[in-house]
Amino acid sequence: MIVARTIQQQLERASWIRRMFEEGARLKAERGAENVFDFTLGNPDLDPPAAVLQALRAEAMSDRPGVHGYMNNAGYQDVRAAIAARLARATGLPYTADHVLMTVGSSGAINTVLKAMLDPGDEVIVLAPYFPEYRFYVENHAGRVVPVDTRRDFQPDIALIQAALTPRTRAIILNSPNNPSGAVYFADVLSALNEMLERTANPPVVVTDEPYRAIVFDGVVAPETPALIKRCITATSWSKAWAISGERIGYLAISPQIEDADALRNACTFTNRILGYINAPAIWQRVVMQAADAKPEVAEYACRREVMCAALERIGYKLTRPQGTFYVFPETPIPDDIAFIRALLREGILAVPGSGFGRSGYFRLALTAPSETIQRAIPGFERAFKASLR
Repeated sequence: MIVARTIQQQLERASWIRRMFEEGARLKAERGAENVFDFTLGNPDLDPPAAVLQALRAEAMSDRPGVHGYMNNAGYQDVRAAIAARLARATGLPYTADHVLMTVGSSGAINTVLKAMLDPGDEVIVLAPYFPEYRFYVENHAGRVVPVDTRRDFQPDIALIQAALTPRTRAIILNSPNNPSGAVYFADVLSALNEMLERTANPPVVVTDEPYRAIVFDGVVAPETPALIKRCITATSWSKAWAISGERIGYLAISPQIEDADALRNACTFTNRILGYINAPAIWQRVVMQAADAKPEVAEYACRREVMCAALERIGYKLTRPQGTFYVFPETPIPDDIAFIRALLREGILAVPGSGFGRSGYFRLALTAPSETIQRAIPGFERAFKASLR
């Protein structure tokens, strides 16, 4: 067999998100697109902010010499300095350009830092429910994933995290606002996590993945994790907030409070190169510098959240309203979330089972469809709910 055994095994448990996306394509061909309601993929359907498109046009038309050439593998110095200045203002920490690497999205940032940190058999804790690709990112670098359940309200459970720590634990991945639950991790919980880690011999680093940071509701403000957790590395991207998911641009920021931050930065600059990214796209580095203050369409996502949550609650679904992201993560009316996903499928509704995120008995809906589409899907949600309880 030409395909590696490891990849064969990973393909067998590949992301439910992609599987359902492909199932949707089949259903649309059979029934017509207007009869299929696809809530699987977090692929924003809104237009990017005008300031982003304006900056992109300007950069695409630029005739500056060398504008499309190589730069330092970590990215343009002035772009990294600008991001570091914003981080310093937000956190009160002395970030400089040397603490920041421009990356091919948040996923590129996470792979870059895991490659730099993990030896074979090292462990990485992920908090369930979690973005399923984390498992593959860790395994890319011969690490071992250790899932740890969050509390009922999806907040980190400090006692469970502490119990999962071993001498091989190298990192803990946080994701707030969280995909799939929409939970924003509270500042006091993050502070408690830091206090526990500071009492731990050879504590792991915390990698905080924050691509949804700007998409929050009801006046919620996502805490500045590096200000609360000493050994913190931030991974983020503009793909979700700016509705440019096809454009891979983000950054990795190493907290100045980490011992050997310089050594880690040098290692990450090297791994960014040898993983094949070489550097983040030059044109998008310039765009994010010019359009740094562009805001996402949070009001539209808030409207869709209200339409979806109000309808599901009326039907009888139990859910915790998301504080951020563009996802809703209700409980399934029966324990078997896979069986319930099949019931929704019979109604032409595509959703993702919670077991794909490490939390069975739930399902995820992406609010990346217009409110009118959500409204038309509601009768199907109600039929599936009632049918599952018979």
